[in-house]
Amino acid sequence: MIDKKIKSNEKFKVALVIGAGAFGTAMAQVLSQNFDKVILKVRSPDIYEAIKNGENSIYLPGLKIAKNIDAALSWDEVDAIEGEIQLIVSALPTAGISEYFKENYDRFLSYFINRIPLVSLSKGIDPETLELSDDLFFDMYPHFKDQFCFLSGPSFAHEIMQEQITLVTLAGRSRKVLENVSVMMNTTSFKVLASYDVKGVLLGGALKNILAIAGGVIEGLGYNHNTRAAMITRGIAEMLRFGAVYNARPETFYGLSGMGDLILTTTGDLSRNKSFGLELAKGRKAEEIIRSQRSVVEGYKTAKAAHFISEQFEIRASIFNGVYEVLYKDQPPKEVITKLMQSPSRFEIH
Repeated sequence: MIDKKIKSNEKFKVALVIGAGAFGTAMAQVLSQNFDKVILKVRSPDIYEAIKNGENSIYLPGLKIAKNIDAALSWDEVDAIEGEIQLIVSALPTAGISEYFKENYDRFLSYFINRIPLVSLSKGIDPETLELSDDLFFDMYPHFKDQFCFLSGPSFAHEIMQEQITLVTLAGRSRKVLENVSVMMNTTSFKVLASYDVKGVLLGGALKNILAIAGGVIEGLGYNHNTRAAMITRGIAEMLRFGAVYNARPETFYGLSGMGDLILTTTGDLSRNKSFGLELAKGRKAEEIIRSQRSVVEGYKTAKAAHFISEQFEIRASIFNGVYEVLYKDQPPKEVITKLMQSPSRFEIH
């Protein structure tokens, strides 16, 4: 698959999507337009049955999925489906990558030996290792780095399912792989733009989730447009400081996977991270909210990772550390905002 350049009108055989949450299902829906068959590999019997009935009623109720999308609970079911797998998409949360791919190491190794590319949708930083998803994959499969791509950008799953026009960034190391995967994923309503800045794209996608939590807190406390605009612009300045540590390109943070995704998740009502922040503003504890819902809030664990990174590299990140204090130190959000406003004024430079 990597050895030749594929044509934009080419029809593909089978795509395998790991994880059938909202975004995994939405990406399966996108791929269903270009592939004969899309397999959603799931772990939960209720999601399995829902997909079999033509709708992911657990995460995307009321939205029908394409008839050529099928669910698989076991690898035997995956192997029984006719056709060659030509693309893998991992829709696992960042914290679940290492465990899942270690459990299934040999299977995925055989896929990579057969030159099959993988697209990761994860938007987070592992709080234990402080690694981004590229590090997690590259540590396990160091000889196949060129086959990995990383997708991020302003993209609510619900709107993808409705075929709202969506543009995202696809980052990777190999031009040929990026070009081929782009052809596999592009539709009339979904378009990927290629980038070589893997760290910048991943940092933008991960860090904006923390700022989305902050946006929900701000809105929940009754602050409005002025406050949100201030948080977004100063948040971008702090993101750039993280980017400098990872040698990411500054312009990446002003693109789809940075500013674009940040604007969407801090203003849109479909953001899980923003909804989490709204609940925090009501006085609920972070762990209580996390335990009460099935969807993963990537910003929760990423906030801990970002705090540790800021300490390790002495990054000035008042907003990110303020979110950490609310989530992990049980500091009242109002008091954290007051503390931020009482900090000494500086010249407006990054």
